[in-house]
Amino acid sequence: MNKSELIDIAADGADISKAAAGKALDAAMSAIVKAVSKGDTVTLIGFGTFKSSKRAARTGRNPQTGKEIKIAATTVPRFTAGASFKAAVAGKKAAKKK
Repeated sequence: MNKSELIDIAADGADISKAAAGKALDAAMSAIVKAVSKGDTVTLIGFGTFKSSKRAARTGRNPQTGKEIKIAATTVPRFTAGASFKAAVAGKKAAKKK
């Protein structure tokens, strides 16, 4: 599924125009990117959590030459799927909390 297919499904599900669904999706993605780039965590209950993670500097190897290279430390985005999402992908019903 690509972005335009997701917009079509969201527009049909919410009974709004495709343009409005596109704007809403763009606004949501922009808000998530902005928050995670500032170091905040975005949690969508049942779906998952977006956060930033630091990756340490390390030594790698060029596969063509075998020469060692230094890979700089960086910050990367990370996504952790929620319980409902994991259960849906596994084909199981999500466990209800007591």
